[in-house]
Amino acid sequence: MQSADTRVEGEIVILVHGLYLHGLAMVPLQRRLNACGFRCRRFSYPSLRDSVANNATRLSQYLRAIDTPIVHFVCHSLGGLLVRAMLLQSSWRRPGRVLTLGTPHLGSYVATRLDARPELAWILGESFRHGLDGDLPAWPMEREVGTISGSRAIGAGRVVPGLPKPNDGTVAVAETELGPEYPRVVLAETLLSLLISRRAAAYACAYLHTGRFPEVP
Repeated sequence: MQSADTRVEGEIVILVHGLYLHGLAMVPLQRRLNACGFRCRRFSYPSLRDSVANNATRLSQYLRAIDTPIVHFVCHSLGGLLVRAMLLQSSWRRPGRVLTLGTPHLGSYVATRLDARPELAWILGESFRHGLDGDLPAWPMEREVGTISGSRAIGAGRVVPGLPKPNDGTVAVAETELGPEYPRVVLAETLLSLLISRRAAAYACAYLHTGRFPEVP
């Protein structure tokens, strides 16, 4: 990683958390991105109480107060779907890359199984429809995006039979794939450990700087 005194000027990284979490969950990753030169801000939103579309509107309003020329996003799980919805439904336009960590771009098998059971659907709150169900427009082709997936199967998905392998315990690697034209890497991490993994942070820094995932020790 870069020295802490080598700052990336004119760029900012917006960190967007996932389901059940708060912006504070992104602090370990924020510190590592700071260490490689990036200034970061954390965006928090009510992941259970409101829909992906409404939270995407909140994000676009939040971005109005940011005047940095280049705005990157690093998103965990549901946060990647929120940013995707924001880019598609709002008029906000600023150059920058998007990196998603364990985001089920093709829909979540675990969420679909839970939603199918009325006694369990409440666990997902308002995040399922047009979100975790995969019912979102295609990724905007003009926006660079890379994906990091986990393959260490420890998580809530272990109690839901049939989650495809490999997976991070909650999200299957196949669910995170946007297509061969987009950079991607799979790490031996769980969905939550992606937020504290030094290796994931090193890949994140490399991607934000270059748009690629070079081999990082």
